[in-house]
Amino acid sequence: MKIGLYFGSFNPVHHGHLIIANHVAQSTSLDQVWFVVSPQNPLKPAAGLLNEYHRLFLVNAAIEGEKNLRASDIEFKLPKPSYSIDTLTYIKEKYPQHDFSIIMGSDSYLNLPRWKNYEQLLKNTEFYIYVRAGFETIPGYKNARIHVLEAPLLQISATHIRNILKEGKSIRYLVPDSVKEEIERNSYYL
Repeated sequence: MKIGLYFGSFNPVHHGHLIIANHVAQSTSLDQVWFVVSPQNPLKPAAGLLNEYHRLFLVNAAIEGEKNLRASDIEFKLPKPSYSIDTLTYIKEKYPQHDFSIIMGSDSYLNLPRWKNYEQLLKNTEFYIYVRAGFETIPGYKNARIHVLEAPLLQISATHIRNILKEGKSIRYLVPDSVKEEIERNSYYL
């Protein structure tokens, strides 16, 4: 099975994330897209992160009933911060029957040289890059297997959602109802 790994904090997961994942799953040769919930991104501050198990629960609530989308806690078992190269090494050993690719935005792709062992990632991993506004230039790397996608994008950020919540305003229409209800029930991000 061909699996696309969509790494992120998903703090919280929102419709923008879901549209990208569904578009990639529907418009490529990938069989499934896995939301890999990262406990701690090495390029982002850990402050303000909701507990990873709560974020995983929110992703599962958001994708319930979707056959080609799955939430993964694979990085919960690995040292923090999470490095994609380490996750891929581990996941390939755990699931040798699958072929794994990475899904990312063009903004993140431009930061690839800051990633641990990025040359090894480029050499051994297929990439699905969705173009984000302001980051249309996709650099080429020798021997890289890159698919550039024009995915429908929403200008929604998890930071914006957290700020709205702190202001006591509604996040309806920004996140699935199941995610909104869980956030409100538990007073997350207040």
